[in-house]
Amino acid sequence: MIRIANLLTILALASATAHAQQDPVALGKKLTTNNCAVCHTFGKGEPNGQGPNLFGIVGKPLASDPSFKYSAGMKAAAAGKVWDDKLLDAWLSDTQSVAPGNAMTYFEGDEARRQKIIAYLRTLH
Repeated sequence: MIRIANLLTILALASATAHAQQDPVALGKKLTTNNCAVCHTFGKGEPNGQGPNLFGIVGKPLASDPSFKYSAGMKAAAAGKVWDDKLLDAWLSDTQSVAPGNAMTYFEGDEARRQKIIAYLRTLH
């Protein structure tokens, strides 16, 4: 009887783990942590890193955090632009195509990975 209970517990845990691995937001958080956390923070009120804090980025105007010193390239590209899914996708594809001369260089060629990162960023509000 105990062995069956242990087996059921193991199966339940395996199922939950498999589900979490398929969840785009959970995968996006992992990708963001692995790729972006070197330079960025994500929590409300956390200090900027080498890059600005990304909390609440979706819907926010480009280069609008007064506590962060943006590069000239980013400031020049910011006029009238707001971070949305389309702009974030372009940014993650090639930061220089969105804001030539900005200080960040990042290229994510895999659309599915970009979409997972964007799904996670949308949860930060």
